[in-house]
Formats: sequence, structure tokens, C-alpha cells
Amino acid sequence: MEEAGIVKKIEREGYEGIPATNHDVKAVEYYLKKKLASTSLKDVSEWVHFALTSEDVNSVAYGFALRSALAEVILPALLEIQKSLNAHAQDHAKTPMLARTHGQPASPTTFGKEMRVFEARLARQIEQLLGRTILVKFAGATGNYNAHVVALPEVDWQEFAKKLVERFNESGPQGATSGNPNSLRSDLKKFPRSDLGIQLELNETTTQIEPHDTYAELFDNLRRVNTILTGLSHDMWRYISDGWITQKPKAGEVGSSAMPHKVNPIDFENAEGNFGVANALFEHFSRKLPISRLQRDLSDSTVERTFGTAFAHSLIGYKSLLKGLGKVSVNERVMLGDLQAHPEVIAEAIQTVLRKEDVDVPYEKLKDLTRGRKVTIEDFAKFINGLSVSEKVRKHLKSLRPENYLGLAEKIAKKKS
Repeated sequence: MEEAGIVKKIEREGYEGIPATNHDVKAVEYYLKKKLASTSLKDVSEWVHFALTSEDVNSVAYGFALRSALAEVILPALLEIQKSLNAHAQDHAKTPMLARTHGQPASPTTFGKEMRVFEARLARQIEQLLGRTILVKFAGATGNYNAHVVALPEVDWQEFAKKLVERFNESGPQGATSGNPNSLRSDLKKFPRSDLGIQLELNETTTQIEPHDTYAELFDNLRRVNTILTGLSHDMWRYISDGWITQKPKAGEVGSSAMPHKVNPIDFENAEGNFGVANALFEHFSRKLPISRLQRDLSDSTVERTFGTAFAHSLIGYKSLLKGLGKVSVNERVMLGDLQAHPEVIAEAIQTVLRKEDVDVPYEKLKDLTRGRKVTIEDFAKFINGLSVSEKVRKHLKSLRPENYLGLAEKIAKKKS
């Protein structure tokens, strides 16, 4: 922190004979030269920042920062959410639940299968995060290696830069993959390059700046993660509202300043709010950063400094969501009761079997029986008794109930991504 303060002082007002730079990278260069001046390496001080422009330094620094944020913070948090979703999917693979399409009662599902949907979507985004690369540059003021070549034309500068970036990947931060029993290594063995996570790669075709397309790809990926988890937060909120999910009250907490009985779904609400803030920033990053006037303008610099804000809001959201998932339980009795209160959902089953049995216009017959009306299991039994079908088919149709009309929901729920 003390050294960072000195660099900032050089930038703003000057320090011990070094004039103010009003330029952050130049301030770092002067600071490093000053440090070298008192060492045995003082004769190489002019090689600091040799042939480089600011972006040659910054693109690598941001690549490392993004890589570390993912490996050490973001991916471990997402893996914890994935584990929690998997546990809910496995535990409630058989728990029947009323599905809703367009907000209306629809063919039944299980709670576990609905959690598996979110787990599978999240797993896909995690896999894409692990396959990402961040492009960096070392090609000088306008991306042509002008200064490099004029000073040392005998050097293959493109090959030199390429090998340098490869060395960064070998020695760069490995974050949560190092020596941690709950590391990415143990959780993500099936993913290639999981030991290092995100990779840095030389972009050989740039202007003064690396064009930031890989930033946009990464931020769009994170935005999809947050969008998926926002949808999960919405659904959990609704399940709590319906009484299908109960929350464990914590001693000492209050749910409302006025209503003592309340246990508000604040964790899911907090998650939703933070994902919204993060995604607003991620969307702006993806839309703005790949655009720069001519060989460069400086509008990207101030935007890049807010990366940490977007990551912080994402992390707050992940922690809130994980906290919420950890203190909910399924009220199977209420969930089953609400499902059984809608016997009309088996109309699809009956009309589909009747199609197979070559009964005339079965969809229309079931529509007349059920649409816009409150029907009962007894109404269906009466309808089935009037059909010209075999006794075997009639028995099969009468055995149908909302709670056993679940298709392959249990099998889908148990299949981990």
C-alpha cells in the first residue's frame, strides 16, 4: 500500500525530484526506475517499459486480474451454488409438484427436476468460463512493433511476445486450484485446462489497444450466469410465496418492522438486486469496450476501472443466493395438496392416450370437458366410462392422477450435469 501511494503521488504531484506525470503507467515506470537506481540493476533502468505503450502493460495486468477473480472467487462461488442445486435435485427427484406454463396449471413435474434445470444451465456456463482466453498485446504504440524493430531489428518480436505470454500462463496465479481440497481441480476434473482456468493469449493484430473482444465474451458469459440465477431467485421467491418452500427462521432476526410473523425471502431478493446491478455493468462493458476511435481513445480506461464493482455485486448475489438455498426446505404436503387441487392437468394425458387408441377428436372432447371449468377426478371417471375403448385402456386412464403423471422427471432430476 505504501508503494502504491508513492506511485499515486508521482502521478498527481511528483515525488522526490520526479515531476508529476498525470499518467498512471508512466508513474509506475518512474517509480520502478527509482527503485532500480539504488540496486545493482541500475544500469538496466532504461529497459523498464522498453518499446512499450501503456496498453502493453495494462492488457496483461487486467488479464491477470480477471483470471484471478475467476479462479479464486467467482468459480468457487458458482460451484457451491451448483452443488446446492444438485443436492436439491437429488433429494427431491420424486417430489411431485404442479408446473405452470403462462402462470396456469400445467403437466406436473417434480421439484428436483426444476432444480436440475437450473443446475444444468449453470454447469454449461461454468464450462464456457473455463474455456475462455483473454487476449493481450505487446506490439507498441499502434500495434506494429515500430519501436521494437527500429531498436533491435534482428529480434523476432512476434515470437518473443508469444513466448512471453506462454510463460505468464505457466507461472500465473492458479487461485483456488492450489492445495485446496474443495478446489477447482477436484470439482472440475472433466474440464480441460482447469488447473489454470482462464488463459492469456497474444493478440498479434491490434491497434494501440487490444480490442477487448475477449473481455466482451467473458462479460457476456458472466451476464448469462447472473441472468440464469436471477430466474432461479424469481422461482424460489414464488415457491416461498405459495408455501411450497419454507424458510428456517433465524433467532434474533425480524422479517418486518411492523409484522412479527413474517420470514421474508430477503436472500433471494438481495441476490436478484445485485445481479441486476452487475449485469447493467457487464452489459455496458460488452457494448462499450470493443469500440475505440481510430487507433485508440481513452474512454476504455475509466470503464475498466469498474470491473471490480461488477464482480463484487455478482459475488454478493452468489453469496445471498447460496444462503437462501441453504435455509429452505420443501413443504411436500402443501406442494402435493396444491397439485391434487388441479386434476385438470391430466387432461393432456387422457387425450394423448385416446389419440393412440384412434378415438375421434380426443383433444376437442377433453377441451369441452375441462376448459374454463373446475373438474374433479370423478368427472374424468364419468367421461372415461363413456368412451369406446377396451377395459384395459379404461383402467389405465382411471389410474391417472396428477401426482403420478410425471413422465421422466425423476430420471432427469437425478442426472447430474
